[in-house]
Amino acid sequence: MRRSGMLLPVASLPSKYGIGTFSKEAYDFVDMLHSAGQKLWQILPLGPTGYGDSPYQSFSTFAGNPYFIDLDQLVGEGLLTEEECNSYDWGNKSNYIDYEKIYLSRFKILRKAYKRSNIGDSKKFNAYCKKNSWWLDDYALYMSIKDSYEGKPWIEWDEEIRERKEDALLSYKRDLEEEIEFYKYLQYLFSQQWHKLKAYANKKGISIIGDIPIYVSLDSSDTWANPELFQLDKECLPTAVAGCPPDSFCETGQLWGNPLYDWEYHQFTDYEWWIKRIKYSFDLYDIVRIDHFRGFDEYYSIPYGDKTAVNGTWEKGPGIELFKYLRQELGEVDIIAEDLGFLTESVKQLLKDTGYPGMKILQFGFDSREDSDYLPHNYDRNCVVYTGTHDNNTIRGWYKEISREDKKMSVNYMNNKYTRDNAIHWDFICLAMRSVSDTCIIPVQDYLGLGSEARTNTPSTVGQNWTWRMSKDCFSKKIIKKIKMLTKLYSRI
Repeated sequence: MRRSGMLLPVASLPSKYGIGTFSKEAYDFVDMLHSAGQKLWQILPLGPTGYGDSPYQSFSTFAGNPYFIDLDQLVGEGLLTEEECNSYDWGNKSNYIDYEKIYLSRFKILRKAYKRSNIGDSKKFNAYCKKNSWWLDDYALYMSIKDSYEGKPWIEWDEEIRERKEDALLSYKRDLEEEIEFYKYLQYLFSQQWHKLKAYANKKGISIIGDIPIYVSLDSSDTWANPELFQLDKECLPTAVAGCPPDSFCETGQLWGNPLYDWEYHQFTDYEWWIKRIKYSFDLYDIVRIDHFRGFDEYYSIPYGDKTAVNGTWEKGPGIELFKYLRQELGEVDIIAEDLGFLTESVKQLLKDTGYPGMKILQFGFDSREDSDYLPHNYDRNCVVYTGTHDNNTIRGWYKEISREDKKMSVNYMNNKYTRDNAIHWDFICLAMRSVSDTCIIPVQDYLGLGSEARTNTPSTVGQNWTWRMSKDCFSKKIIKKIKMLTKLYSRI
């Protein structure tokens, strides 16, 4: 089945109060997708963000980001007033997320709603807490303790609670009872609002593609509550951490710093944690994209404490065995494998054995020095084609930066030497849409013809990433009509 959709992080929606949320604007975006003949909305991870505001470094692999809770719905329920919501400083740039201001304001306003909610008396809330207790209890306790330590990661806590001694756990649970309920309340709100939005999208014929990082953050409830799942020493410090070797993005590699899995332990448990994780993901999403799929075949292990990824080594991952257990427990599930970068024969075989579609990025194809698997004539149907991902520049930004030889190659490949640079994005969109790939995803920035100023993330940099926001009403009737025409022309409706 040929289909297409758009890539837009929830945070990039043009909602009120400084950051995209599950607000009316999210529903408007779904309506726009429907009007444009699209079937898919791909988002980035929904977890609460940590260091660097990256959705790939979350305090929990199961929890949702409280930033995405729509305050207007709480106003409608009488828990907040518009005056209260408007009294905080959310930043003054409509196309920019000021995370510092969001952090300083969001929890204060949500705490007001919590104190007025009497949520402890709610049967729905208590049922939610009971159903999700297997991860929610640890997460709420973790965040409450973290706050009491002024945000310090758990490896810097006192030994008794860092190592989860029973007396310490009981003491913190007793002393932080209200704070723990507050964090559970935030997750309840997130779940209620997200599932409402997802149901609306599904009713409109739009499926949600979720994104889960292969790794979890060291500073997370997952690592603190389940140290046995990871390569940690007796002091609960990592023996090695995750990353990528030197490549075209960064000559010293990418040092992610996530703890690595103890795959022998996971194998011993028949991959119980991973099965829970994937099953839970399909409660949130219709389709799941697994980031850094290569890590299941071989993972890059960097000595803990190194400042770069240069000294890392490749180690053997679980391979097809994990996915056999997943299929046995969950049946056939709709997974996209992020298989970008240099692929060994064993990675290619793992992808083939799972049957999952991999990813093709047009920007990676136009290197005039060599033929590339990312050029459309090398695709098969079972893949997902993108003009670019959240880690790439926009098409217009990228095209402006590439060499004259690569530009010439792209013009020759598309047989269109008359295109102006300010319209080049449509040529690449058409190239992706007419490819044999069953699925085509176009970042919103490319449909809007935006430049480098709209880039979502630049790998191996910190400071200005994840801040771009879409302008309200930027999808004109003319653009929507053109998108629908192309979607129909290339048989993706």
